[in-house]
This record gives sequence, structure tokens and C-alpha cells, in this order.
Amino acid sequence: MVSKFFSLAVAGIALAIGTVPAAAQTTNLEASFDSMLGTEVRAPRSFEAVYDTDFARRIAQLANASDGRIGVAAVDLSTGEQISVLGEQRFPMASTSKIAIACTFLEGVEQGKWTLNSEFPMLYPVSSGKYSSARAPVREGKAMPAIDLIEQMITRSNNYATDGLLRAVGGPEAVNAWVRRNGIREFNLTRDIATLVRDDGEFDPAYQIDARDSATPLAMIDLLTGLQQGRFLSDKSRKVLLGAMSRTRTGTRRIPKLIPSSAQVLHKTGSLNNTSSDVGIIRMPDGRAFALAIYVTGQGSRSAREAKIASIARALYDGYAARSPATHYTAATYGGH
Repeated sequence: MVSKFFSLAVAGIALAIGTVPAAAQTTNLEASFDSMLGTEVRAPRSFEAVYDTDFARRIAQLANASDGRIGVAAVDLSTGEQISVLGEQRFPMASTSKIAIACTFLEGVEQGKWTLNSEFPMLYPVSSGKYSSARAPVREGKAMPAIDLIEQMITRSNNYATDGLLRAVGGPEAVNAWVRRNGIREFNLTRDIATLVRDDGEFDPAYQIDARDSATPLAMIDLLTGLQQGRFLSDKSRKVLLGAMSRTRTGTRRIPKLIPSSAQVLHKTGSLNNTSSDVGIIRMPDGRAFALAIYVTGQGSRSAREAKIASIARALYDGYAARSPATHYTAATYGGH
């Protein structure tokens, strides 16, 4: 497994100064060590990746990127065995953030603020210049029941449905508050989707880290794990969201592409300038499940990024499938849900 200290230090330095070219990260890291430990002569330090298992080594090899950054995190929900490659480094969430938006809305349903039949308008962007306003202008479209907006938002990654629900819950700040209340860190939703798409391309995520609208792969599997285990939502709400994730129509060349048909894939994709991602839960035929989050930047083309996601997802599946079955807690419920 890649050294957690190394990836954490890189991510922390990058976030401290906003956006950092990846090529400068090593220099900044050295400066950080000198600041903390002094400049006296020390024994040579090795930043060579250290792996706990052949399984971890295989994932790290697949996630090795000469052109851009690739972040991976996964956890076996039966045993807790975790894999992480740049799992503590920030990546653009793109549309993978829609899982947290749906969770925030569904919590409001449970609290009686609205129902799944409450209607909200889809929000369509109005033409405006990049960076010309803090929030891209939108106009209201057709109002739809919330259950239909969730279905559109997850299965087809509909941005107009997403912004309708995001406005209903109180905007990005409300989603961040939900995430924090549930103990998830290193997650930051900053803009609505209309603004995010309009201003896309300001930075190249393959070589720079932008803290806005970003999360770490480890934060995303924390979100997925809590959702699967029932720690965040009631069983009824979980079925709504996980059911939609099982019907996702986007990203057929990503996580699902190489996974055996006997397994069930519940996932949500994300795409922006020079970045492609897919996160979700895979339920294996023997009843076990694992959560995974794969964020790929660069690699020359979208098809190359998608191929990376597919190959990493299959390697994770094979690695976890080869493990001996353990006591299952994937269906456990928490917090009285």
C-alpha cells in the first residue's frame, strides 16, 4: 500500500496553497520536512511506495500514471481490508458528488421537510461568460416529483435535476453540513452544477489540485460504506438511492465493463475537463460487497481514462473475491434505522 504519510503530506501542502502543480509537490514536501525537523544532516529518506500485499501492489501498478494523477480507494465491507493509492489526495468530484446531494435530500424527507412526491423545478443554465459571476444564472423548468429528480440525477447524471434538488436542500453549504455531521472529512462541495460546468477548465486536474468541489477517494468510500451499512439513512431512503445507483446508465465502459455479470454494480460516474471517475458498491455473488472510488486524470483521452477505471475495478474485484469469506456485516443497520 502506498505510504499514507506521503500521500497525506502531499495533499495537505497542496490544499494549503490552493492549487499546486504536481511537479512541485516533492520540492514542497522537502521544505515541509525541513521546517518541521530542521536542516541538520539526516539519514537518506526513501519515498518508495511500500505495499502490504501482492494485491495492493497490483492495484498500485495499475494506478501508476505517467500522465496525470490516479486516486483509488476500496474497502471490503466484510473484513474491512482497505486498499489506497493516493487515497488521501484531493480529486475533482464532478458528478460523484450527487450521491451526497441525494443523501442530504433524503435526510430532509425523513425529517418531514418534504416528501418524495414534493415537486421541484429543474434548473436550466442561462448563457453567461466563464467566471463572469460567482454563480451561473439559471431558469426554472418543468417541476417534477423529487423521486423522479433523484432517478434522473443518479441514473442519467442529469445536471438540471441535480441543481433543482441542490437548491431545495439549501445549496452546497447544506450538503457539506450533512457530510460533516456524518463524520466524513476531506469533502468540499463549492458550486452548483451549472456553475461548475460553465467554469470547467480553469485548472488541469492532472497536474494541479483544486480544493473546490473535491474529495479524497478515502472520503468517498467512507460515504459509500456508511450508505451501504445504513448508518446515514433509513432503510427506505437507502433503497431509493441504492436502487437508483443500481440502474445507472452512464459509465458503461468504467466500473461495470469488466465486472462479471453475476455481480451487482451500484455506482455513480463523474466527468469534467481531463478527469473521469466512478464510485460505487459491488455486491459479489457470495453475498460479500466492497466499496470503491476511482478518480483518473490525464492519460491522454477519455477512453484511456475509462479503460484505467475498468481495469482497476476488475483487479479490485478479483483481489477481494480471492479472499476467504468472513463474517458479513454488509447488511447491518446502525443508529436505529
